[in-house]
Amino acid sequence: MKKKILLAVVAVLIVIQFIRPAKNISDDRTQDISTKYHVPLQVNSILQSACNDCHSNKTVYPWYAEIQPLGWWLNDHVTEGKRELNLSTFTQLPLAVQNHKLEEVIEMVKEREMPLASYTYLGLHAEANLTDEQRELIVRWAEHQMDTLKAIYPADSLVLKRRTPPQGS
Repeated sequence: MKKKILLAVVAVLIVIQFIRPAKNISDDRTQDISTKYHVPLQVNSILQSACNDCHSNKTVYPWYAEIQPLGWWLNDHVTEGKRELNLSTFTQLPLAVQNHKLEEVIEMVKEREMPLASYTYLGLHAEANLTDEQRELIVRWAEHQMDTLKAIYPADSLVLKRRTPPQGS
């Protein structure tokens, strides 16, 4: 009985290797954050090494992404990361959302919530382990972008509007 179960598990593991998620490799940068905001080389380097795999349209996949179900798990991380913040489509967002996303970048980096521990766990993606100086650089850059938006646009255009529930609800 144990031999049949083991064979069934092995068969399932082999079959799922042929069910692969679509890769996040378009690299369309027409609405990239860098098309509207100044991204200094140092900041760009940090974004590329620590953020872009999950927060852009161009993921550099590690070798283990080819092994299912790890590939599915990574795909879920990338999909969720892009849903929260996609630097490749940043400028298509309304100004208030852009401002809010910059504010979230500051918060997540300061509180060490990003990059995710699972991204750098066991020495994987060691280049994404940000130093305190790199964190400060990202925070200052995002704060500067927010200050620039405040200097250019009316204050009410940078505030997220609360959605009011439909009447009768």
